Amino acid sequence: MASVPVTTPGETIEIRPMRASDLADVIKIERVCFTAHWPLNAFLNELSNRAACYLVAMAGGITVGYAGMWSVMDEAHITTLGVLPEWRRKRIGERLLVELLTVAKTRGAVRATLEVRPSNEAAIKLYAKYGFKTVAIRKDYYGDNHEDALVMWLDDLWSPEVTRQMAEVRRLPSKDASFGD
Repeated sequence: MASVPVTTPGETIEIRPMRASDLADVIKIERVCFTAHWPLNAFLNELSNRAACYLVAMAGGITVGYAGMWSVMDEAHITTLGVLPEWRRKRIGERLLVELLTVAKTRGAVRATLEVRPSNEAAIKLYAKYGFKTVAIRKDYYGDNHEDALVMWLDDLWSPEVTRQMAEVRRLPSKDASFGD
């Protein structure tokens, strides 16, 4: 996988595959973004999981966000997405999501799914922008506070609208690069 440098006003953001050397920073972001944390060994296992794709967003050599997914048959399952609070509202989370969905398409996915806390309104809004719809609720899903999870699905990853939105985000000022496997 090649990295994708992307220009954000005042910063160039590089989105690239996560490496073991990124994990100390990823764990720090995990602790800032989420109340229930993945342990280091979970990330290490994911990096060697052939069905997984984990990305980081870098700004000036600093890890500012990360995201991950699994590819299972013709489905992508978004497992995590986090951006440092001071780097939010700069479309970094959206760019990470788009790169995951791009990889999913190259792997033959036709649909995508994820779980999200109902209290995470910004994430829900982002996912809805790309056609994810709430289809179920998992009661008491999050062990830290027993909050439910919304199960969201994107039924057609290849729809003209989703494809257009993804292309629009990927056209934002950047060098031509690809995340194909």
